[in-house]
Amino acid sequence: MQALFFLINAVVSFFSILFLLRFLMQLARVSFAGQIGDFVVRLTNWAVKPLRRVIPGLAGIDWACLLAALATQALLAGLILAISGLPPGGEASLIILKFAVFGLLRLTVYILIGAVILQALLSWINPYSPLAPLLHQLTRPLLDPIRRVVPSISGIDLSPLVAILLLQVVLIYL
Repeated sequence: MQALFFLINAVVSFFSILFLLRFLMQLARVSFAGQIGDFVVRLTNWAVKPLRRVIPGLAGIDWACLLAALATQALLAGLILAISGLPPGGEASLIILKFAVFGLLRLTVYILIGAVILQALLSWINPYSPLAPLLHQLTRPLLDPIRRVVPSISGIDLSPLVAILLLQVVLIYL
């Protein structure tokens, strides 16, 4: 039973991350022209395209991607509750929705932490990597306000460290 739960969790989390990554990339106006963007679009089109017919984008926000991510997290929460033996009903629906929303928020924070760490590593190892512009565009809305407050010291940018610490604090509350 644990192996089955692990596999379901891995697959559902993978697609949740892809839907969230697509949402965050569109929100940050990241180009989908590269390999990563193409990978994300190809693996999420099966759910996002049909949802866009029903749920249009509004104010530059792709609600279809966000709804797909929420649906995958709700599916995971529902499976967890079904395995644990919680009876179906109104209370179970609220619990599933709560788990789904908090799961999405946690995944978003994990994606941002991963992007900040990768960007920091690439800036030292290979700043001309094809992944570097994507990570820069994705983390810029998070790091730019921090850079205005925390200056570089001897040419070393400490904003990724501050951002990771702040994101960890957010995770504590989630």
